[in-house]
Amino acid sequence: MVSKKQERVWRYVEEGSLPKLKSYLSKHRDLNVSFSLGSKQRSPLHLACRRGDDAALRLLLKHGADVLQKDRKGDTALHTAANRALKRGWTAYEDLVVPLKTSCPEAMAVPNSAGVTPEDLLDFMKRTKPSQMAENQNRPREKDPEKEWLEKLFGECEDEFNETFGVYDADDFLPVDDDEEDFGDWSDRIRREYFDKKNAEAQRLAAMASKGRKKGKSKQEREKEQQNHKDLHEKLQKEHEEYLARAARKEEETRLGKKRRYDERCAATFHGESSAGSSKLSYSDIPWPAPKGTVQEMVDVMLHGVDRKDMPAFRKMLLKQQRLWHPDKFAQRCEARLEEKDKRRILDTVTALSQELNRLVQSLRT
Repeated sequence: MVSKKQERVWRYVEEGSLPKLKSYLSKHRDLNVSFSLGSKQRSPLHLACRRGDDAALRLLLKHGADVLQKDRKGDTALHTAANRALKRGWTAYEDLVVPLKTSCPEAMAVPNSAGVTPEDLLDFMKRTKPSQMAENQNRPREKDPEKEWLEKLFGECEDEFNETFGVYDADDFLPVDDDEEDFGDWSDRIRREYFDKKNAEAQRLAAMASKGRKKGKSKQEREKEQQNHKDLHEKLQKEHEEYLARAARKEEETRLGKKRRYDERCAATFHGESSAGSSKLSYSDIPWPAPKGTVQEMVDVMLHGVDRKDMPAFRKMLLKQQRLWHPDKFAQRCEARLEEKDKRRILDTVTALSQELNRLVQSLRT
């Protein structure tokens, strides 16, 4: 049975309210944060990994969150973090996987209900960053042609899944549906279907051999088969490279779209005619850069499109956003118009944004 205090912890993680979560856990140091909630029986640590909230993750670990706790399908938080790293890349790996591995190294070898471990999932990242994965390997592995072919096939299926559905991953567009098939469910199903087909083919060949109908292959047939395998491998490699280029373009288009909508909403709310009106503002009416994202994700949207190596331009944009979200200036513009039920939540989020922007400005001076 989940207590009211635990439900509040879940809500703070779900909202990305790090200041509230930190304050609440400091007041309730004995509170058990390793509980399960929802139809998929996920823990707050699972939720932090799904959201990519590394700050909440580290805070939960500090307060004793169990890395080995499993959800309904047997996934630990490290499974969830590894899945996000597969989709989002090496930043997610460093932010989510590394802290969990450091806290509980044995979790790398814990299988879920389908027999897949976090280490199995992370092995697929070797195809894109072999030099970095080499640093995380403890022992050399012998090359297995059958395993390499399985990984290649699985990787291409994964690419097709992300290309088709990945553009809808952003929390700004769709809410999380506990009943929909997520990436982990999908990957487990693909793996099972692949092995089912392999077993069926093996049984068919065994039946043919028992009846004496299986014939030995000639040298020409073997050479032709090897060439076909090589051609297919080259084709898959080319398609994979084309996919990476398309994915990069789509990611940039998505980021630019979010930045454009953010600028337009800021202009309408803070500088447009409505800024002087009497209409009330709820939490959803505030032009947050990423309405359901973390503070870090919001800042990334604010500063997107500015070259951080161009210090004058970057500093100018940073100072502009700092002035825009300064708590006192925000209160002067909007506090009288805020809905009373959302007022505290809005001001807390504005304060968190301002603190993160102040931290970035301070880092430029050191």
